[in-house]
Formats: sequence, structure tokens, C-alpha cells
Amino acid sequence: MYLLELVAQGLRGCSPTTRAALSPGYVVLRPPGAEPVPLAGVISALLYSDGRGGDVAFRAAGAAFGKAGVTLQGNDLGTYRVVRELGGAGSLQRLNKTTQKFELVTQDTLEMGQFLRGQVGAPGKSAFEQLFSLDAHSFPSKRPKPAPKPGASGERKLPSLATSVAVTAATDIPAAEAKLAELQKELELSKEIDKLQFRQDGLASEMFELEAKLKGTEGLKAAIAETQRLCDEAPTPESLGLPHDIVARCERYPALVQKRDEALARLQAEKGGDDAAMPAPAAQRYVPEPFFRDPRFLGGAGVGVLVLVLGMALRAGIGRYVALLDIPAFGFAALVALKWVDDLQGAQRSGRKEGMLAAREKKILEEFEQEAQQVKAAMRQLSVESPQEVIDLLSQRALYAERLHELKTQLAAMESDPEFAQAAQRYAALKAESDAISQQLQERAGGYVRDPREVEREIQRVRESIELARNGPPPQPESPAATPAPGGGFEDPTPGVFALAADLFQLDVPSLAALIKDRCAQYVAALCDRRYVGVEVDHKANATLIAPDRRVPASDLPAKDLDLYYLALRLTLVEKHSAKMKLPLVIDDVLGAVVEEARLPLLGRMLKHLGTLTQVLHVTRHPTPQSMADAVVTL
Repeated sequence: MYLLELVAQGLRGCSPTTRAALSPGYVVLRPPGAEPVPLAGVISALLYSDGRGGDVAFRAAGAAFGKAGVTLQGNDLGTYRVVRELGGAGSLQRLNKTTQKFELVTQDTLEMGQFLRGQVGAPGKSAFEQLFSLDAHSFPSKRPKPAPKPGASGERKLPSLATSVAVTAATDIPAAEAKLAELQKELELSKEIDKLQFRQDGLASEMFELEAKLKGTEGLKAAIAETQRLCDEAPTPESLGLPHDIVARCERYPALVQKRDEALARLQAEKGGDDAAMPAPAAQRYVPEPFFRDPRFLGGAGVGVLVLVLGMALRAGIGRYVALLDIPAFGFAALVALKWVDDLQGAQRSGRKEGMLAAREKKILEEFEQEAQQVKAAMRQLSVESPQEVIDLLSQRALYAERLHELKTQLAAMESDPEFAQAAQRYAALKAESDAISQQLQERAGGYVRDPREVEREIQRVRESIELARNGPPPQPESPAATPAPGGGFEDPTPGVFALAADLFQLDVPSLAALIKDRCAQYVAALCDRRYVGVEVDHKANATLIAPDRRVPASDLPAKDLDLYYLALRLTLVEKHSAKMKLPLVIDDVLGAVVEEARLPLLGRMLKHLGTLTQVLHVTRHPTPQSMADAVVTL
């Protein structure tokens, strides 16, 4: 799912009328003023409205009217638009690709939420707000652990520890001086280790940037794998049991149909010409009545016989003249008989012509069926309506093969690019140097090595104890007010995040922990300046961060480190989920309060890397993320 456009009127922190075109990748949305834009809350209110009008809180101060809408592309490749009046009604619309107009799907809040989750592919409200959006209230330091009620646990409340350790006079000055010499050696070692650790931190940051560049080919490799799968699954004539030249036959099919139609038209024209030339009885193909049944023939012959008999009966002189009248009578009967003979011959000729035309028509249809039967069989087997659809389906393999060749050519070009090769070589060199430094740290430090500042503080305390033993105690100043120790005042956010992520990934807690362990450790090490180098999550989803010298439960982390760990965990889950399904990550302008100014370029590279896997929308006015974004949009 991708967000394509955001439109708003009277939205808090935005221009009076806002229309922002959103693209895939890392997109920075720049507010027009200093007032923050609650983008994560607005999108959550649009997609998961409860119909109670709580989204009126996002209306700009003094605005009498507020309206917001977001256009998105669903996992079904359809385009949808959610429009809502802030504090009022809303609607879900779908783009009709034929008319290029949005059509109403529903105005019911419950149906809208169900449709967005089922058809469009939006996550549940809790998953979106706690996994795919970050705002000012997301970080654990903004949600302190509630204080237990007095006496609720049945334990005695202990006093807070002091911020500094009281110094007493040394009882054995030579032993204290010997300890001071040992501390000086430990200080030199800790400083050396600190320098090595600083160098390793720099290597880790550079390696993270190079790794993001080297992983730029992962999207191309995924596209190659997907295209290869589609190519293997594409139907072929051989797999369907069709002739190898079925595509060529389908291409000739329209010409074959045209040839048949033209031949039948010419045949019909011949039939029509003969029918127009013949009288109606001949056109109907009947045998003429015999001439001896024709009244005209019978009349002529009868008159001739009558005249002949009459002539013979009369006197010889007159009878001869009367008998001559039988000549025209018999001539007329003979003409009628000759006409019958002519009609009979015409009927016979017509019958023979119609038989020949019928035979030609049958031959035309048989030749057509013989040529077209394989095409029709292919259409039935592929369940399509036209030969062109057969051509399209059977041509997919060639298209996928061509696309696969192009992708492999692009991958080969990228991997053979000098910059890519240099990045790979540089990454290998940095990895070797980092491993060498790790080996040095293991050899030099072995186990626990204290921070140089802590060793310096102990040296100062030993010196003060020696000074006290020699010169006596100085005047005691008033003790400062005790302050609580950092850390331990917040809840571990991992169980809550894992409860949602386990449902989203369809994994149990141990499997999910194994999936994110290494990548989350890389994010934590980079964001925390390698104060922590590993993350472990137990079967109850409680997290423990591994420092070079100790293991710290997440609930005991200082507020700043806990927020950075939480950010690393969230970025890891989004990165891992993007390999399964694309969902946008929406970030309000809060990271500057969590990440140090010097680490903002590193964070920008992290978000840009996530932008290669899914869509990242980051609301900020800071120039560093804007310089690294794929697109910058003004709200």
C-alpha cells in the first residue's frame, strides 16, 4: 500500500489549502511554519475513524471548517480516496479506470475500516499507530512507568543513592599510593581502549553507509527472482500440449476468417445472379408438368384432330381446305411441347449448378475448420474468447525472458560499476580493520574495562583520601540535594511492540526475536555510538541490551538510550516487514529531540535506505533530512 496524495483545508500546521503529491521512497514534508504538523494522527484519523468526531482536534486554530483526504494505492493495485470533514462525515471512493472518475464505495465508518483492511491492505489501527507511525507520544521516555502505591509491594522503600561517593582519609598511605599507580596504568589502558573503540565506532558508521549502498542491488535481485518465477510459470505451447506454431496460427486466424467470408460472399453472389435470371418455378427447383397435361397442348392437339376429322367428313373440295387448318393447331401443340422440353432442360441445368455451389460451400467450410480447429482448441483450453488473447498469454514467457535479460544486464552493470566495486572493496577493508580492532580489544582488554572518566574519578578520590590522611579533612560544604539515578523509570516497550509485530509477521516471539536480532543490533550500535553492541529478547519479549562491559535490561536504560533503542527496534521491524508487504512509515517532526544533531545525517541515511524498500513520509523542517530525501514537498 502506498500513499499517493494528501489534500487538506484548514489543517493544523499546514497552508490554508494543501495538495501534496506523494511518491515512493524517502519523502520529506516541510511545514510552512514553526507549528508542527500532526501527520501521523491525521492519517490515522482518516483511515481508522471511529465516527465520533475526534478528528476535529486537527483543525487549525480559528478555522471554521476543516477537511482532509488521502489518495492511496491498495495491494490490489486499485486507487482509493478517503475524504473526511474534520469533526464530520467521511467517505471511501474508488477510481473507475474506464471513466477515470472516483466512485463511492461506502460512507459507513465500520464498512470503511473493514474494506481498507481487507481489500486495500491497510494494517489494523494499533499496528499502524505503534509500528508504522512515530509521533511525539510514541517514545518510551514520554510514557514513564507509573509509580507504585506506597506499601503495595510489601517492600521497604530504600533511600535514594547519593550522586557522589564520600571520600575518607586513607588508612595506609603507601597502599593508597600503590593503588594510585595501578589506577594510572588502568587509565592509560582505558584511554587506549577508548581510542580503539572510537575508531571502531567510526568504522561502524562508515560500514553502515557502505552497506546501504551495496544493498541497493537487493531490490534488483528481488525483481530478477520474481521475473524468473513468472517466466517459469508462464504457459507455453509445449506445456499445454498445443502445436509449436500455435501463435503463428492465431496470428493468421483473422486473415483466414476474412478469406472464408470473401469466398462465401462470392458464392452467394453467384447464387443470387442465377436466381435472379431464372423464373420463379426454376428458382424453386421443381420438375415442369408433362406437356400432355398442359391445357394448351391438349387444346391445340384436340383442335387439329377435330379439323382433320371434319375435313375428311366433308366433300372433297371443301374438306381439303378445312383439313389444312390442322397444321396451325398441331403446330401450336408442338410449340407447347417444345417449350416443355426447354423448361425440363433448364431445371436439370439449375439442379446441377446448385449441387456444384453446395459442394463448393462445403469445401470452403471444411478447409476453414481444418485450419482453425487448433486455434479453437487453444481458446477452449485457455478459457479465452479471442485468438489475440491466446497470443498475449503465450507471448508472456518471451516478454518475461526479455525483461529478465534487461534486469540481469542492469545488475551486471551495477556490480561492474567502479564505484560499486570500490564500495565493496572499501567495505571489505573496513570489515577487516574492524575485526582486527575487535581482536585487539579482546587481547588488550580481555573482559571489563572501565570508562576513562570513571578511572579518573577514582584517581581523584584516591588522591583526595591521601590528602586527607596527610593534611586532615577540609571544611564540609552543604550537601547538595540528592537526585535520582538515571534509568529504571520507564517500562520496556519491547513486549507491547512484539505483541503487535508477532501477529503482523505471523511468528511467535522467539522466531521474531531471531529475525530482527542482528539488524536491530546494527541500528542500536549506530544510533547509540556503540554504547551498546547487541540486543537479546527472551521468550517473554523482554529486551536486554549488551554493552561492551555489561548487560542492561531495557527497563533500566536511561531515557535517551531507551528512546534510541525503541527507534532502532521500530526501524528494524519496518525494514523486515517491507520484504513481505509494503506499508508506509509516517514520522512526525520528533526525531531531532531524540537523535543528536551529529547523528542526524546517519539517521537520514537510515531513512533513505528504508525508502528503497517502502515509502517513508517524514515531516521536518530540518535541512539535513531534506538534503538526503528523494523528494521534498511543502505542506
